Amino acid sequence: MSTLSDLVLAQERATEADVEWLHLLVGDGQLLADLAFADIVLWVPTDDGSFIAVAHSRPSSAATLFYRDFVGQRVKPEWKQQVTEAYETARIVDTAAPDWYEETPTRVRAVPVLRRLSPSGAETTSIPVAVITRHSNLSEARTPSRQELTFNQCANDLFEMIANGDFPDLGAPSGPRRGQPRASDGLIRLDVDGTVTFASPNGLSAFNRMGFDGELEGESLAEVTTELLSGRLIVDESLPLVVTGRAPWRTDIEARGVTVSLRTIPLRHRGERVGAIVLSRDVTEVRHQEQELITKDATIREIHHRVKNNLQTVASLLRIQARRTHSDDARESLTQAMRRVSAIALVHDTLSEGLSQSVDFDEVFDRVLLLIAEVASSHNTTVRPRKSGAFGSLPSEYATPLALALTELVTNAVEHGLAGRDGAVEISAERGDERLVIKVVDDGVGLPEGKVGAGLGTQIVRTLIQGELSGTIDWHTLEGEGTEVTIEVPLLWLTRS
Repeated sequence: MSTLSDLVLAQERATEADVEWLHLLVGDGQLLADLAFADIVLWVPTDDGSFIAVAHSRPSSAATLFYRDFVGQRVKPEWKQQVTEAYETARIVDTAAPDWYEETPTRVRAVPVLRRLSPSGAETTSIPVAVITRHSNLSEARTPSRQELTFNQCANDLFEMIANGDFPDLGAPSGPRRGQPRASDGLIRLDVDGTVTFASPNGLSAFNRMGFDGELEGESLAEVTTELLSGRLIVDESLPLVVTGRAPWRTDIEARGVTVSLRTIPLRHRGERVGAIVLSRDVTEVRHQEQELITKDATIREIHHRVKNNLQTVASLLRIQARRTHSDDARESLTQAMRRVSAIALVHDTLSEGLSQSVDFDEVFDRVLLLIAEVASSHNTTVRPRKSGAFGSLPSEYATPLALALTELVTNAVEHGLAGRDGAVEISAERGDERLVIKVVDDGVGLPEGKVGAGLGTQIVRTLIQGELSGTIDWHTLEGEGTEVTIEVPLLWLTRS
């Protein structure tokens, strides 16, 4: 199914700014559906004078009318005239009589969507960028409760703001979706002075759990919150603007071990603030889980940091031992072991610096190449390493064996292919959707075709590439001189994730 961006931009009149505005609006589609107890469908005009649905939100507070998505479909003939009128007049249009959908009586409201041109200015687009339709089910008609009446009034206020370009608010920061307060979690309505005119049972319960034992209605939400937080040294600086209904922001308040997330939507009529909707949600458990994840991430990073330190200590001990030994063979073996340990330490060092258990392997390999300069200097060789292409981000289970294998290959190129002479080693990486192809090419003496070395380094490379990475490796001599090693590694974790 096409995305909202694809469907909107397929119409020549749409702009990127229109798409961004509609994305913000769709982000609150569920809120509109829940407040209106109705299905909400977003339509954009097509180049041939019709309309196509780009989003559909079903209410969680009532039964849906439409069990199949309208996204990607053209507007139905029975709604086209009403949607067209709302679009052409830039005014809200209601049905004069109940509309029937599959033998169910419904009421349809068409709301034009105007886009505000700047966060601070009042100027809007000259014509709507889309139309919203609200489809209310009339088959379950009954006397509405006070909460339903308030929710519907809030929905009507938001629809009027949409038609005037006041909602969504460009000044609202894009907060995290996790723990986002919803209408059903708790709704508090404020007047222009910040006094509570309505508090849903869930909204009142959230404040009761934080220690407030009275009724919210008739109280100043700012004063109630201040009393709950008395004695706290650190308070979110945005809190006063949120609890007075003056800014479209989100904040958390914590008291008696309970954390409640608040989101404020200022209500405006013709640009003037007339009140606010405050959505509340008890996110105590969510915040505990987030804190546990932060602690877990910090612990993992600390483990990688300590492993890196221990490996660097081992590498230093091997370097000291290599310098003190009198046997050339022993010195060479200890030096090679030191480099292998250092290569593994580089991966753990990178993992200790971030939250992800994946690493930017290009950064790791750039540091691996610094080890090669040390190898070249010990063999009286001037080597010019060059890297092309990009490895990209790799999980740690790929990064460690690959770093070690490439260290072995480049080291072999310097020690054997370029021993006693100057030359170049080029490493190229080509990453596709399913595999990573790496080539290590030197312009050294080369090797007889089909006669790959049988030393420890070659065995290590084969074990790492074929055994741990399920890849393939091929050595061959280039025409003239030089050796090319080709590695292909399947990116199996992409298909598992």
